[in-house]
Amino acid sequence: MTETVLLGLVIIAGAYMAWNIGANDVANAMGTSVGSGALTLRQAVIIAAVLEFCGAFFFGSHVSETIQKEIVDPSIFQSPILIVYGMLAALLSAGVWLQIASYYGWPVSTTHSIVGAVVGFGLTIGGLEAIYWEKVSFIAMSWIVSPLLGGIFSFTLFNLLRRHIFYTENPVLSAKRITPFFVFGILFILSLILLYKGLNSVHFEFDFLESMGISILCGSTGFLISYLILKRMITPKAPFDSNLEYSLVEKIFGYLQVMSACLMAFAHGANDVANAIGPMAASVDILLTGSLSESAIIPTWVLALGGGGIVLGLATWGWRVIETIGRKITELTPTRGFSAEFGAAATILLASRLGLPISTTHTLVGSVIGVGLARGIEALDLRTMRHIFISWLFTVPAGAVLTIVLFYIINAVFSV
Repeated sequence: MTETVLLGLVIIAGAYMAWNIGANDVANAMGTSVGSGALTLRQAVIIAAVLEFCGAFFFGSHVSETIQKEIVDPSIFQSPILIVYGMLAALLSAGVWLQIASYYGWPVSTTHSIVGAVVGFGLTIGGLEAIYWEKVSFIAMSWIVSPLLGGIFSFTLFNLLRRHIFYTENPVLSAKRITPFFVFGILFILSLILLYKGLNSVHFEFDFLESMGISILCGSTGFLISYLILKRMITPKAPFDSNLEYSLVEKIFGYLQVMSACLMAFAHGANDVANAIGPMAASVDILLTGSLSESAIIPTWVLALGGGGIVLGLATWGWRVIETIGRKITELTPTRGFSAEFGAAATILLASRLGLPISTTHTLVGSVIGVGLARGIEALDLRTMRHIFISWLFTVPAGAVLTIVLFYIINAVFSV
């Protein structure tokens, strides 16, 4: 009877966590597109719902480590049921923190929320010596590394666009010449992110050279298609109307931004979402088998639950964080939004290859700030930035403290 109740609570907590991921994390893919006007909020919700669900359900991770071995010493868990209590507390606490952050429109890291939660119940069971603090410190570095790298990439890219498109004699002609190369870059980078160690769980395993080859092929195909389409586009002739020219350039980059947003949404669903429901799979495995496995198979229904929860969260509360990323940090246009998304994608790929700690959320926020800085500090809303940075600092300790409280409550209720 106790196991049945716990199983029901774990499933509810997993669905709750998935809902909060949809409410907060999916804004990474769609926030800049909505803010720039490339997509309406309704269009963004529909596109992200389909692509996030498909990424999570069809290409999401099907295997999850039952214990965060690099964060907590697994030898501290003397009873498997304590792990269930801890995972349940972690899901609930991470979900509560994400809901609070989403309510205020703060874009925070789902990964950091879970890390804080795992640290919390690790401290509760094993004390300070049970935590691998070096690893936690390494993760904390991403608070600095992620936004800094994303900001530098996007700042540089937007300045290049201004110099080689907007400041030329014929901006539309310049955009037509440059755009196919950006199409190549989008498809190449995001294909590489998805292919290289991104699909191992569904037995599509590619080494780096194979991933590079397929990504180059995808990018080249996109280059050719975009070149042929743009070749048919009429280029205004002198005398130039700057307003018309700039609006046509923004229209071209609007399509680029929609493309990059779609690929980011799919990659996010495939790489991040299933991992976030890993604690749920581990708990279900323990409750059904009565023992702790080295790895827990994530059933298809769990992936479907995660994907469905994300869609629901995005559709109900997702607009709050989308509003912050897309409109409150700085004013975005399609060229600025594209610079932020492309810069974030490039940063994620580079950091992954170098083994640097990275957060998708922090990277994108840093990229948006970088684009704003390209137009001067006055283009940024410093009050919004302050609130975001404070929420980042509180994410890990908030997850830890909430987990400790919830763990004691759950343990007291079910140990009677």
